[in-house]
Amino acid sequence: MNKTKLTFIGGGNMASSLIGGLIADHLDPASITVSDTNPDVLARLQERYGVHIAADNVEAATEADVIVLAVKPQVLHAVCTGLAGLLQTRAALVVSVVAGVRCEDISRWLGDGSAVVRSMPNTPALVQTGATALYANAAVSENQRDLAESILRTAGLTLWVDDEAQMDAVTALSGSGPAYFFRIMESMAAAGIELGLSTETAHLLTLQTALGAAKMALESSEPVAELRRRVTSPGGTTEQGLRVMDEHNIDALFSQVLKAAHDRSRELAKLLGEAR
Repeated sequence: MNKTKLTFIGGGNMASSLIGGLIADHLDPASITVSDTNPDVLARLQERYGVHIAADNVEAATEADVIVLAVKPQVLHAVCTGLAGLLQTRAALVVSVVAGVRCEDISRWLGDGSAVVRSMPNTPALVQTGATALYANAAVSENQRDLAESILRTAGLTLWVDDEAQMDAVTALSGSGPAYFFRIMESMAAAGIELGLSTETAHLLTLQTALGAAKMALESSEPVAELRRRVTSPGGTTEQGLRVMDEHNIDALFSQVLKAAHDRSRELAKLLGEAR
């Protein structure tokens, strides 16, 4: 990894998070080049991390072993077609952190045969606690899979899926998931305020409780259902709260929530794949 030359096309928040994680993991900033249409973004990244910068994507990627696509989905087609000529002359791995665009479309835009890894990070990656799923097309070698995983692992947990269709489920669960947890936090804090707590107290108790529950679940070998049972005393307060959840069929609700996000992910992937 230390001798790998990386180019980031797009210098936004996700790219900045990955660059910061890579440098914290002792990658030489001199091996990273960033291209972006916004000169202010480039100047900030150069000042903060000491990376190379370029305004032209092809110039930035000319010597790259790995090209990380970190642009908006709507401009990815233009970015890929602009890089297609270069990638027909050199074998670089392309890693996409662009939401919703399928490997087959990226590969087609770059030129069939390109080694492409599609990833779906979520926003906690911005604070190095993300959850990222990866999918590799058939052109990706084992060494390239390791490279892609090493890059994304600097932002948190990484997992591979064998079927790209599963990326729609990943998008629904972990991609959109932070917003669902934020929404639950909003509701819990608001309920605490209704019960007489101050806004600050309700807010802090909600956030720390969410953090503590997640940490317990991550560090425990027991399933979350067992952890739930352990804090639910018969006839106690927790049991009464959970009873209300069950009466309102919370399982069915979240099934509907994730299905709606899953179906929209499939629709958007089709629309983005038809981009011209």
